Amino acid sequence: MQIDLDTLPDDPALLQQMLRDMVAAAAHQHGALQAENDKLRLLIQRLLRQRFGRRSEQLSPDQLQLGLEDLEQAVAENEAGQDAADAQAGRRRPAPPRRNHGALPEHLPRYEVLIDVERRDCPCCGGTLHAIGELRTEQLDIVPAQLRVRVTRRPRYACRACEGAVVVAPTPERPIDGGMATEALIVHVVVSKFCDSLPLYRQAQMLARQGVTLDRSTLSNWVGRACWWLTPLYDLILGTALSAAKLFADDTTLPVLDPGRGRTKTGRLWCYAVDDRPWCGPSHQVAAYVYSEDQKARALPCIWRHSAACYRSMAMPGSSGSRATGPMVRSAWRSAE
Repeated sequence: MQIDLDTLPDDPALLQQMLRDMVAAAAHQHGALQAENDKLRLLIQRLLRQRFGRRSEQLSPDQLQLGLEDLEQAVAENEAGQDAADAQAGRRRPAPPRRNHGALPEHLPRYEVLIDVERRDCPCCGGTLHAIGELRTEQLDIVPAQLRVRVTRRPRYACRACEGAVVVAPTPERPIDGGMATEALIVHVVVSKFCDSLPLYRQAQMLARQGVTLDRSTLSNWVGRACWWLTPLYDLILGTALSAAKLFADDTTLPVLDPGRGRTKTGRLWCYAVDDRPWCGPSHQVAAYVYSEDQKARALPCIWRHSAACYRSMAMPGSSGSRATGPMVRSAWRSAE
């Protein structure tokens, strides 16, 4: 709260009220600053633990991001409370910081909300107002996901002359025979699981909030059948990558659940990529992924045997301590050297 010392009132009661308001505002600001300082101290402790702590106690980047999110949310909450207090007291709010949010994508659909004046009479002379332009602002909106039921109607027709035939349109094919899920719902479940890391049991809980009770095994059945439908596309992508004249290969270790042992095992995800853009090559850019349970490449013999590409890799399958054999692998080592 700001007070102009040159224009203080002479009324003692008014001065006491101004002093009370000033003390209350200072107490509120002190509490907000104290909470923000506590969060900053916690964040500093996390950063120090990440940088200098034991390896078993170090935080992952995702955990650090969670700490930053909590801090930013607390700061935004304090700013909102201060803005509301300033508006209620009639004080002018400071200009908001200029942030470059960027332009909203052009491909997003737009809907317009028209906010017009109640009267079109001039407040000065009473004449009729006419439009000279408009102010346009854009905000990012979202339509929450909503389940709906698709009802397929197939009219039946019969002949009144002979009454011997009934004609009806054939049943359209479904992604799952006898299943209730449409293609859009199956795609949503698959993308949520593999792209957004949303387990199926959580998706079942989200569906249950909208009154649709589905067992996790049902969702698993949908995902498995969707994978079967996508197998030809996967084979096409992998075949396109392996048929290229130049092929880049590398692997990434992944922790994999190992039921019954009480721990995880290390799997490997191999990436085979083709990108001829730097030298304007004829091949299209493509990336294919192959999972193997270990580094011995037991799941990859057909790939290494049938591909005629020139490999370049940081680590070759079966290269634990010694170079692998075979013409394609020797070609890969010559390319890497």
